[in-house]
Order: sequence, then structure tokens, then C-alpha cells
Amino acid sequence: MSDRSAIEWTEATWNPVTGCTKVSPGCAHCYAEVFAERFRGVTGHPYEHGFDLQLRPERLNQPLEWKRPRLIFANSMSDLLHEAIPDEYVHEVFDVMRRADWHTFQVLTKRSRRLAEMAPRLSWPPNVWMGVSVENQRWACRIDDLRSVPAAVRFLSCEPLLGPLDLDLHGMDWVIAGGESGARARAMNPEWVRGLRDQCQRAGVPFFFKQWGTHDGEGRRVGKCRSGRLLEGRTWDGMPTAVASSMSPDSRVHSLV
Repeated sequence: MSDRSAIEWTEATWNPVTGCTKVSPGCAHCYAEVFAERFRGVTGHPYEHGFDLQLRPERLNQPLEWKRPRLIFANSMSDLLHEAIPDEYVHEVFDVMRRADWHTFQVLTKRSRRLAEMAPRLSWPPNVWMGVSVENQRWACRIDDLRSVPAAVRFLSCEPLLGPLDLDLHGMDWVIAGGESGARARAMNPEWVRGLRDQCQRAGVPFFFKQWGTHDGEGRRVGKCRSGRLLEGRTWDGMPTAVASSMSPDSRVHSLV
């Protein structure tokens, strides 16, 4: 299936697993859950079971059929390291990513402990990037697990950013930050964003500011379409060097959901 994607830091999505369960505060208002639950009970719809965890083996080979190189966010509608996903299936997903070496895959998890435990048994080709979510200081421990993973690019997603962060960015190659959107969105203090941006600059780590979310840069609820992405009058679109020059607005239009 194809659709347009509004995710600013990737070009496409691929979901060999859908559905998840909550593990930390960043999950509270999950966009993927809100989307999937709209279709619960709709017979024949891909999300007729809502956000229940489901393996999608029929989708495993989709990247192999997509011939133009793309930057692909793997499992935007789930978490590949979810404890209910068999090890064997995780290996199958990694094998597809290894074989589809003309693409670059971005994998993001909140389950960093399982990631660290599985990493020595997984293949880590240079086209697989690995990231963890760090929504507040309580979960900065995930970075230590990620640091042990031999991925070509290790990145952090600080979205939704729910508090100030003081991070050790040693071994990190990229940081994404963003506010929460939706009817129940929690406001993001602009100082949290500036503080994270400044830490990235000091450490020489590319910084990507995705969005203010449903609140603007002053913390006022205005709706995502009006809040924008400007921080101190400009956008911050830092990317790992290997793909920075290839990312353009016209390329971010494909999705495999």
C-alpha cells in the first residue's frame, strides 16, 4: 500500500508488525494507536483488530520490491523489539533489511533492554540505523543500552519531549526532538528544546527539530498546522552526513503502512 507521509525525517515507512503496548509516558497519547483504533471492527480493513499486536509476514518483502533507494522508517506503527515478537521474526526483518541494501532503514524502540540483549545475535549491515526514544530524564538510561549496539548510525528520538534533558551524547550520531500533537497533547517548554539543541551543538551531533506539536513555541495551544517547526526563526534539519544531501521535501511522500 502507498500513502503520503508527514514524517519530516524519513522518506517512507514499512510495517512488518503493527500494534503495540505502552511502556513509558511517551506512549500515553500514541499517534499510531489513535490511528489504528479508528478502524477496529471494520471487517477487511488492515486495522480491523485496532492496535492489537500483529505480525505481518505478507509485508516482509515489500522493501525488496521497492527499487528506488529510500530512507525507510521501519515499524512506524509498532515496536520491533516488543517482548511478544518472537526472536526469529526480528531476525527475519533484519535479514530483509540486509538484503535490501540500496535502502537505508531507521529502527526505533523504547525497549532498549531487549535491544541490547539481542544485538550480539543480529546482523548489523551499514544501511540499518538504530534509535531509542528518550522522552524525559527518567528514560535516558536507554541511551546506555543503545551505546552497546554496533549500528552504523545510533540516534535518539526525544519526541514527545516531556521534560528537560541532560544527556551524555557520546556514541550518538543524531538527535530528533519534537512536541506532542493531538487533542490531549502535553505542552513542551521551549527551553527544553533549546537546551537539547545546545547539547547537540557542543557534542557535534546533528539536531533535527520535527515540530512544536499542538502547542506553539510559547506553550500556547494553537493546533499542529499553526505551530510549525521554527526554532529561533529557522528550521533545524540536521541529519547524519550520509543522507543529509538526499533529503528533500519532494522525497518525503511515500509510505508502506
